[in-house]
Amino acid sequence: MPVSEKRPDDAWPTGGNKIHFIDVQTGMTTTSHWVAGFRSAVLSPYEDYQLFPSRGFADQTVRQVLRLAGGGEALRVRLSNRFGKEPLTIGAARLARRTEGHGTDPETSVPLTFGGEREFTLAAGEEAVSDPVVREVSAGEQYALSLYFPHDTGLATYSVVASETGFVAPGDLTATPGLDGAELLDMSRYFVSGIDVLAPEGTAVAVAFGDSWMEGAGTTPGANARFPDQLNRRLDKGWVVNQGISGNRLLTDEVGEHALARLQRDVLDVPGVTHVLLNFGINDLGTPGTIVAPSRPPLPTLDQLIDGYTELTRRLHEAGLTVIAHTIGPYAGTIYEGYDSEEGRAIRRKVNDWIRTTDIFDAVTDVATAVEDPTDPEQILPAYDCGDHLHLNDEGTKAMAAAVDLSHLEL
Repeated sequence: MPVSEKRPDDAWPTGGNKIHFIDVQTGMTTTSHWVAGFRSAVLSPYEDYQLFPSRGFADQTVRQVLRLAGGGEALRVRLSNRFGKEPLTIGAARLARRTEGHGTDPETSVPLTFGGEREFTLAAGEEAVSDPVVREVSAGEQYALSLYFPHDTGLATYSVVASETGFVAPGDLTATPGLDGAELLDMSRYFVSGIDVLAPEGTAVAVAFGDSWMEGAGTTPGANARFPDQLNRRLDKGWVVNQGISGNRLLTDEVGEHALARLQRDVLDVPGVTHVLLNFGINDLGTPGTIVAPSRPPLPTLDQLIDGYTELTRRLHEAGLTVIAHTIGPYAGTIYEGYDSEEGRAIRRKVNDWIRTTDIFDAVTDVATAVEDPTDPEQILPAYDCGDHLHLNDEGTKAMAAAVDLSHLEL
């Protein structure tokens, strides 16, 4: 039923998670709730090593493309200054349907307010949720979020591999349909952590929680070919949002906080989450000794990795969530110096044997078997290899998603 035929039984709340609607024709009451419709896990620009460094903005408009994994009858945008060291002023924020490139449809363009204000400031470490925008939105729709920063932002809280091109231009051009001559932002996403959508009660959401095999390194930018995107194409109801961070690890901080440290924010606090897909371990085995972590201690032991998975799963089960674990994919022969080692390969095989046979998870997706070269299981099948022998291409993520038993999701 269109939103225009219903009204909330109270003012639109920005806090809380449920809204009761009254059908103006029948008087019947229905309930909707806020769930994650898009997510982008953020990290600090001040870490010792960044795969792709962050940046700042001053008197500039930044336009970024956000693709919804699921829809509803309203939406709200989440901004983050979590890792900023200074207050962040947003002079204007606007949302519109993306047409092509940096273009937007002016008929769908709406200003965003936060606590009723169009200009506002986020303190260092603070996050904000916009006031609701009442409109029907659907899975797969692409929105352009335009943010104007009147003052120097300092280094931005950001997502390292956005898999979408962003655009930046001087001045406040948030309401301008196109940004001709804009500078391209090829890899990262800035100050954005998600979009919530108002969906019928009972709508389920899975979180893809992991490393670059979740975030989408190696896939074609703009093709929506990351693992969660591919899996969403298989789902008839519910959807998956992406909380992967390239370079992220299960046990120790390096690129982003490690899995256990960011679990609350990036999984447990996600509205509507019911299932979690775990893909960790490859960076724990590969990055010690590389340029990312040249002075790190030896590789984690099998027992340390098992303990990490076990604690992660315990906390997820404690929150009532269904846990689907992935085996660790192959990476032999990767072009990244120091990443591939005989010791790391041996631990990977043992960890995968444990993942396949333990009963601590609700289900297992054997990603390693799905994408390995059968003639050399330590390597990615060439047809699935993006070229660096560590990450999957678009066909590889499709095979990875095809390996998921949908009966375990029950979204």
